[in-house]
Amino acid sequence: MIGTDVVFREVRETVNFGETFVASEAFRELFREGMTLVEETAAYLDGPGRDESRLLPRHAALTYASESMRLTTRLMQIASWLLVQRAVAEGELSLSEAVQEKTRVRLTTTEAGENAAVLISELPLSLQALIGHSKRLHARILHLDGLISDDRPTPAPRESPVFAQQDRLRAAFRPAS
Repeated sequence: MIGTDVVFREVRETVNFGETFVASEAFRELFREGMTLVEETAAYLDGPGRDESRLLPRHAALTYASESMRLTTRLMQIASWLLVQRAVAEGELSLSEAVQEKTRVRLTTTEAGENAAVLISELPLSLQALIGHSKRLHARILHLDGLISDDRPTPAPRESPVFAQQDRLRAAFRPAS
């Protein structure tokens, strides 16, 4: 009888996170967020930021200069990463070409010393907000880059190590048949 002999086969396909992510709406949102932050920062540093920096005391002006350079570096890394990923998504770059591009522009952390939080608190609030936003975005991109660079499939749920140990104990103390 047709239909009674249904065979179920388990099909396991791995999903490449990088390929699916760069083609997703979530990536397009991330791209817009990153590029908007680059534009907002450039507009601030060229306009109101320049005026605000002139009003700062000497030590705060030095902090302003160094933190704005760190901010600019961080944003250029973000923009470069986003543009490479978009090029991969649009088929303009292969994955191997993207890896070569990655060796040219590295995502690095450009953090200041221990007193940075105190010094940054003396900066204009607009610059503080841009620095904070860029650091959060940078951290997200570092995480995503790690997932994409590892080129590993989305991890399947793993068995708990506790359950694995319990199974071993049961097997060890199971009566011999």
